[in-house]
Amino acid sequence: MAGSEDLFLRAQHRTFSGLTEDAEREWKGPFVFIQAADPQLGLMKAWRDGDCDGGGDEWGEEIELTRRAVEACNQLRPRPRFLVLCGDLVHAMPDTPFREGQERDLKEVLKGTDPSIPLVFVSGNHDLGNTPTPRTVEQYRSAWGDDYFSFWVGGVLCLVLNSQLFYDASACPQLKDAQETWLEEQLSRAAASSSSTEPGPKHVLVFQHIPLYLKSPDEEDDYFNLRKAVRQSLLARFKKAGVKAVFSGHYHRNAGGRHDGLDMVVSSAIGCQLGRDAHGLRVVVVTADAVVHRYHSLEQLREEGVADDLRKLLQV
Repeated sequence: MAGSEDLFLRAQHRTFSGLTEDAEREWKGPFVFIQAADPQLGLMKAWRDGDCDGGGDEWGEEIELTRRAVEACNQLRPRPRFLVLCGDLVHAMPDTPFREGQERDLKEVLKGTDPSIPLVFVSGNHDLGNTPTPRTVEQYRSAWGDDYFSFWVGGVLCLVLNSQLFYDASACPQLKDAQETWLEEQLSRAAASSSSTEPGPKHVLVFQHIPLYLKSPDEEDDYFNLRKAVRQSLLARFKKAGVKAVFSGHYHRNAGGRHDGLDMVVSSAIGCQLGRDAHGLRVVVVTADAVVHRYHSLEQLREEGVADDLRKLLQV
């Protein structure tokens, strides 16, 4: 495992939070996890300077915000089952100045996460490049772990996807094909389980960086969503497999919608805000019947913790 081993959850380790995968396939009651997105070290100064194509030569603000996010997660009760970071971990593109320093400093601050809260990393366009190559994907894997994988937690099947392969895989078509083959296997098994007498996942959740859509499945193509043909195909496949929700970032604003029972969740950033949202995290409560979530500012989460109405959902 690359980097600091205690930071990473990787598919081939087949364990989660100290429990075997078989144990985690069993539903044992409601639980909570935290979704975050876009710490993107270096963007805040680059955005102010009007030079977002540059790597951003300062990232102290993002380090402090990430530290506060870690502290807020650590003090939550009940303890989150995991913390997932939905892409754009750093701002500097592969093979550009400041990349190494940004990755090093982000890893250092994330070491403060309580060991009982596994970290799950999702690749973003700045982590892989807007047009990823086999080399940039391998660099990401060496630094952060697999770019797509699945894991079970508390009876819920979670799929982590490399959305950049949906966006532009022109320089790595074989990698796109490999993820497609793997994803089809995962979705087919989930769909089969839902129609079987054998217990399948209580829910299926997807984590990726680029949203399928921002407000509506029929919206026009944009930098911040997936192309309409791609999104419609994924939506149909996800719905068939019983996917409950897709969690993403990338937009640096809160957005999303719910259509035909599938929740598209677009969470704003730990780091640079492009709208009016506060720097924050999303609290997600998973019950037997629903996946309920709410975005919290870092201050709100630190001072108030999980809101009373969400906490009541965790009471069996």
